[in-house]
Amino acid sequence: MATAEQVKALLKSYGEGNGEHFASVALQIAADAARGGKGQLAQQLRDLVDDIKRKQAAGKIGGSVPIARPSGELASLLAASYPQTHLSEMVLSRETGTALHRVLHEYRSQSRLRQHGFSARRKLLLVGPPGCGKTMTASALAGELKFPLFSVQLHGLITKFMGETATKLRLIFDAMTETQGVYFFDEFDAIGTDRGAKNDVGEIRRVLNSFLQFLEQDDSDSLIVAATNYEAMLDEALFRRFDDVIRYGRPDSEQATALIRNRLRVFLGNRPAWTRINEAAVGLSHAEIARACDDAAKDCILNERGKVTTAMLVGTLHDRRRIDRTTMVANGQDEST
Repeated sequence: MATAEQVKALLKSYGEGNGEHFASVALQIAADAARGGKGQLAQQLRDLVDDIKRKQAAGKIGGSVPIARPSGELASLLAASYPQTHLSEMVLSRETGTALHRVLHEYRSQSRLRQHGFSARRKLLLVGPPGCGKTMTASALAGELKFPLFSVQLHGLITKFMGETATKLRLIFDAMTETQGVYFFDEFDAIGTDRGAKNDVGEIRRVLNSFLQFLEQDDSDSLIVAATNYEAMLDEALFRRFDDVIRYGRPDSEQATALIRNRLRVFLGNRPAWTRINEAAVGLSHAEIARACDDAAKDCILNERGKVTTAMLVGTLHDRRRIDRTTMVANGQDEST
């Protein structure tokens, strides 16, 4: 029979939505049963675990919160996924990492906070340059909490018809109450633009007013995460409505080194010239450095080299810089910004 510790482990893994640990404990119980001469019970437990794994692989069962597939009009407004990303996989500044861990700690302790009249942080605004981890943060928060991630589809939300966009926005906020999850508004400046801007459009102003109202009234248990590359474009009123504004920046040399080590792992050669590598990585985003690492690893495989050398990595980092500069020029952006 299962020991008290095994029963507690089963209940804990179920409560955390940790299917892998749940199956592992069940197999331990099966092994104990086999050693105790209960071969038939042991085989039945193994068969049940195999059946659970098959259903998980087929997407029929998942973590503690099942994926809700948006239907009807919501299907064109929300894209659902179930990320397995964790904050430990991200390379963040100390300030950003601390802020995100605080969000998770408060959310997991929200019942205690409510007993004293406080609410947990769950309305977040992420700002910073592209490729620095804002989108991955939304996935990591969902992964840490075992929640589905609902990404708002702006092309389905914003229409040319007066009042229609606000109605669709209401549907999304209603969904937050009905289905607990992380709701992610990427490229948030599309609806959060300063209402006093010269190129302000009346419909977008009405959408922003509606968003501010819905955000302030929202009392669901879902996390609302908005992200933008253009903080200066946002309306000032937005910053007061979010529980926290978390800023991202391009990685410094320490973060770049950690990112490269994580990304290349077994491919990285002995004694890399980190000074040369970090000089080549200055000014690149997390995403650009990650792509440069992938390029170097692929070159290593295709050219049948044993390890990624400093010269190879520096070369792919410079290639990424040229690609980024070419893209900026093509988009009419000033390279100096």
